[in-house]
Amino acid sequence: MANDDGSAPGTQEAVWLLMEWAEGEKRPTKFALTTLPRNMSKKRIMRLFKERYRTEQVYEEMKGELGLDHFEGRTFAGWHHHVSVALCCYAFVISERTRRFPPSATRRSSARPVTLAA
Repeated sequence: MANDDGSAPGTQEAVWLLMEWAEGEKRPTKFALTTLPRNMSKKRIMRLFKERYRTEQVYEEMKGELGLDHFEGRTFAGWHHHVSVALCCYAFVISERTRRFPPSATRRSSARPVTLAA
């Protein structure tokens, strides 16, 4: 059971299993649990799920390339300054990356992941 917190199963929040099944694969390859409302569209749920992955990638890149995790101060003002500078640097890196290597206007694959979501 996903929510084994000791409360009665009838009082627990519903948990939904998301599975990503890539085209050509025999089985689903990625899994996640969510407590998003049942009335949300599949497209919106998948968009939120993918956004979490993108956010984690940005965080890892900022830690590895821009030293986001190197702050050793003791004040909120110092931490705030450090994070603000790292975010500004990241915005500059992304703008330069986009300027040098603009995103292509066409999709590489004809299969759209959102339309394939069950």
